[in-house]
Amino acid sequence: MDGHAGDVLRVAVVGEPTGWHVGRLLAALTARGHQGTVVRWSELAAEVCSGVLSGVFSEVCSGPSPRGAGDGTKSTERFLPPAIEAADIVVVRGMPGGGLEEVIFRMDLLGRLAARGTPVVNSPRGLEIAIDKYLSLARMATAGLPVPRTIVAQHPAAIHQAWQSLGCDCVAKPLFGSRGRGLTRITDQESLAPLIDAATAAESAGAVAYLQEFVPHDGWDVRILLVGNESFAIRRFAAGDDWRTNVSLGGRPEAFSPPADWVDLARAASQAVETEIAGVDLLPARDGRVLVLEVNAVPGWRGLEAATGIPVADAVVRHLESR
Repeated sequence: MDGHAGDVLRVAVVGEPTGWHVGRLLAALTARGHQGTVVRWSELAAEVCSGVLSGVFSEVCSGPSPRGAGDGTKSTERFLPPAIEAADIVVVRGMPGGGLEEVIFRMDLLGRLAARGTPVVNSPRGLEIAIDKYLSLARMATAGLPVPRTIVAQHPAAIHQAWQSLGCDCVAKPLFGSRGRGLTRITDQESLAPLIDAATAAESAGAVAYLQEFVPHDGWDVRILLVGNESFAIRRFAAGDDWRTNVSLGGRPEAFSPPADWVDLARAASQAVETEIAGVDLLPARDGRVLVLEVNAVPGWRGLEAATGIPVADAVVRHLESR
């Protein structure tokens, strides 16, 4: 089914049933007459065959594809739970946890769903790019967008040299992470020591350090939330003397109307990372630059909704209908 306003969409929301954003999405879907079902990451399963599907599916693997158009396409792959198999569209509301095997399988399954013709929002490729701060920043820089100078290193000596190259004042971030978790400002040998120690302990395998220039600013940044063709924005003020503006770390959000070129910059960043729903963080620096810090492919909007009163979940559902 090609979803648009007026159709009843079967939407599988991948996330935790108790999550605030999941609850908002389910309510918005119901209000617009759609069917929303939550699927946990750990519930995802797949069966592949060249003849007879057995086990949990117990079906012959020779019928029409679930998303076929009656053209005799043969199905060699089925997915569980049933809500995933039957979905007209899949919405990812959370990132896959677990070890390397679990993460790879879960992302691969979403990729197989998308290849079969089931729209996945955001796309598996967009999720993979956005979750990796190095890859997403490199993609944005290649697109000509202004980003902070960043060095990613693994060897202890290379990490120390990177810190010096960044003026002995930089921000260390987890390569994978969000909501400001793990952000550390490195201004002296003492604060650098944990990174050096970790790299030394794992020297044979390497320990990745993601170091970014510290950009002096006036204590606030901007989050622009893009939902398809719609955009919403807040300004986030750091708490007290903290340089971090994340709402989850005590930052204060307020409604904000960004200049049009800032919205254009956010859209270009979202496009570089291949996302259609994205939270783009912009930092106006004291030296006049406006830098793209990162793109979040599973953005939160609780602070934005509190500051603006805008029902963002309704916008998300409208976008799903357009898909």
